[in-house]
Amino acid sequence: MNEQTTRAVSDLGLDDMVVPFVVEPLESRGRVVRLGPSVDRILARHAYPAPVARLVGEATALTILLGSALKFEGRFQVQTRTDGVVDMIVVDFDAPDRVRAFARFNAEALEQAQAAGEASPAQLLGSGHLALTIDQGQDMSRYQGVVPLEGQGLEEAAHQYFRQSEQIPTIVRLAVAENLTGEGHHWRAGGLMVQFLPQSIDRLRQVDLHPGDAPEGARVQSPSEDDAWTEAQSLTATVEDHELVDPMLSSERLLFRLFHERGVKVFEGQGVIEACRCSSDKIEEMLRRFPRDERRDMVGDNGRIGITCEFCSTHREYDPADFDPV
Repeated sequence: MNEQTTRAVSDLGLDDMVVPFVVEPLESRGRVVRLGPSVDRILARHAYPAPVARLVGEATALTILLGSALKFEGRFQVQTRTDGVVDMIVVDFDAPDRVRAFARFNAEALEQAQAAGEASPAQLLGSGHLALTIDQGQDMSRYQGVVPLEGQGLEEAAHQYFRQSEQIPTIVRLAVAENLTGEGHHWRAGGLMVQFLPQSIDRLRQVDLHPGDAPEGARVQSPSEDDAWTEAQSLTATVEDHELVDPMLSSERLLFRLFHERGVKVFEGQGVIEACRCSSDKIEEMLRRFPRDERRDMVGDNGRIGITCEFCSTHREYDPADFDPV
């Protein structure tokens, strides 16, 4: 094992974990996410058809890859709004470790798309936009980046986001699969993100120097032409979908396979759990803000107000009289 490779083999759990790493000779760093029970609970709870489940699984892996970079306890959200069969996906990541997700789709249109062989993740998304939002709390301003969705999948949308908003050379890989066992089938998802973040002065100049600042006749090298980044991209491109979701392959071993010749340093992972932030107290607070007439319109046939959380599907019922002034 290359002496520059640390913790290439680990006894960490394989699932529901984000693992950061750095490949110093290539001035690249990134994260691997492997999701098992967490994404399976999300998808099984909603009983999504397989094509929709795969798309939601991709969105969940992408959200965790991006949101786990937050250095504070805030919220990172990925949301799609499109004209496609799956017209909305929302994934919330509460740093450092909580994720929840749901999708809205047209069941009839999905059947037609499957019959026509047009049910790939990109085809189901259609056209619209992908919004990435960082919420640092009530006392801080929110940041939002928006990427148009024009028939591309989430991987390419992520690449477009980094090219336009962050201007950081980035490659993202996502994969989702069903794992069949004697106990039935369970969903798994995985993702890999590698970014070129040079530390050397020469390479920083290549990244930051605008062509207009260069001496006349000089050629400015772009990050995409840097040999180190070219090699990092080539190595990352060799990863197979099944490697990202293999329950027997740890993130550490995967990274060692990809970068052992250059030396990869793997850092302590962060666990991820599927958890919703909804609660009876929050819903009661929300209901109290509605005018009495509007609350009356919410009352069902049983004389109670029923609220079902879109994320976790928890159904709660309330007596409308509890919200009337005494």
